[in-house]
Amino acid sequence: MTTAEYARLEERILARDQLGASQALYRLLEQGRPLTEITSETVRIHAPYTHVPYHQRLDDGVVKFVNNDHCLLSERVGLPLSSMVRPELALLPMAQTVWYMPTGLDPWNQLIGKAPGHYTRLYDITVNQTPPMPQAHWPDQAPEHVEGTLPEKLNQWLTLVQRGEVLASYRVFLGLMEDAPNRRAALAHLAFAGLIDVQDRMLHNRSYTTGHKAYRARATIELGETIGWDAAHHVLYAGVPDIAVGPRWYSTYEMGCNIVQNLLDGRDRDLLAQKEPLTAAEEALLIDAIVHQREPSVFAAVVALLKGGRSPRRILDTIQVAAAQVILDTGEPNNFSMAQHGYEYCNTLGWFYDTFEHPHRLKLLFVAASFINHGSEHQACTPGNGRRAITTPPGADALPPAALLTRLTGALLALRADEAVDLTAAYLKAGFDRAPLLRALAEAACIIGNDPHNQELGLCLLEDYRRSQAADRERLLLACAKHTAGHRKYGDPLECYRRFAEAFHLTER
Repeated sequence: MTTAEYARLEERILARDQLGASQALYRLLEQGRPLTEITSETVRIHAPYTHVPYHQRLDDGVVKFVNNDHCLLSERVGLPLSSMVRPELALLPMAQTVWYMPTGLDPWNQLIGKAPGHYTRLYDITVNQTPPMPQAHWPDQAPEHVEGTLPEKLNQWLTLVQRGEVLASYRVFLGLMEDAPNRRAALAHLAFAGLIDVQDRMLHNRSYTTGHKAYRARATIELGETIGWDAAHHVLYAGVPDIAVGPRWYSTYEMGCNIVQNLLDGRDRDLLAQKEPLTAAEEALLIDAIVHQREPSVFAAVVALLKGGRSPRRILDTIQVAAAQVILDTGEPNNFSMAQHGYEYCNTLGWFYDTFEHPHRLKLLFVAASFINHGSEHQACTPGNGRRAITTPPGADALPPAALLTRLTGALLALRADEAVDLTAAYLKAGFDRAPLLRALAEAACIIGNDPHNQELGLCLLEDYRRSQAADRERLLLACAKHTAGHRKYGDPLECYRRFAEAFHLTER
């Protein structure tokens, strides 16, 4: 029975049938199938069909960007998000993933009008109403074992990635993963390969990497570890080939390398061992440099902090606060792309610091600072953005915490972003227990759907709030409210939730 239900799920997803796929999922959920099992099966279904041959097209002299790993990112976020919400909503993140998945297949053919989906609605492309089967642009491969020491093997793999040899690099990585004692080093290098691949400008660009390869690498690693590597080949197929797909951008990372070598004497190991936190004044100065000053001032500030003995990880906490401020300075829904991707890069880098002892992670601190500085410049030069005062809504200061959270949820689901920020600030100012606020923010991110990559941003901000030691870390919660209510929505953002609520007899919010 279960095999037949998964076959039905696959059939409906590949037919790009959102309603049918959701109904197949509901049957699996009603049977009590484990969430990890369902997650593994959904990765298996989409793994061949969410790759692209290249992340740009150049048609009629116009550069177009194509990148769609939102299925894999949504599956990663669904597992931790399910534990942050009320039990009756724990399965909703998976429902959001499956609702989106039929629109996320074969984005390359979507972009040229040969298939329906996310890019069809993004670029207003008319397509045939009878969709073709999605195309697998990169076939699966068997492992290839290369000779040499572990560092030599890792260098050989990364060289293949840099050269854009997609299938060769994938085969070599599969071989590295078969060396179980050294598997963790291979995974660290996979994440590193994603983190160094970031474009060197933003303003007036639409073709960019915005750190997506790092997010895809993280999703690959976390999903593979959850499922178990002995049963996770399809996870590697979903995540690894894309790391070598072009274009590849390493100039910002090269800048980080040169700063560490020329201004910090190449002392990565010593500087990474520093534990001293920043003072509140130092945090404020760094945030001001990132958000309001030119790039050289940002680098000078980070170098001075490192020379002064400050912890790289705590510097990253502060960069995250600056990234949250860029989200808060964003106005129009269509303007969130740079702000949200910048923040997710900082979140992923924090995860990388906390997960792996990679020798080159210090250099990535400068990539993150540059990323957010460029993002702030982009927002400042784009109409519809700007700093706004945070004020207490009328009557909010007299409400008890439960009533204030109810009002906040209403603002979030009604997409009143500024009001949601103001209500979050009022809750924080009143000194109420933070745990119910985090749950309310997580639930709103979970309920609002249609492109579940955006749920990930809500989770990133909540994750970092729990880990951050920055003096102004509560700014992350304000940014969470702003992003969840404010980012660009597609279709009806509550449709998936309403169908889920009806299927499982929940009281609609």
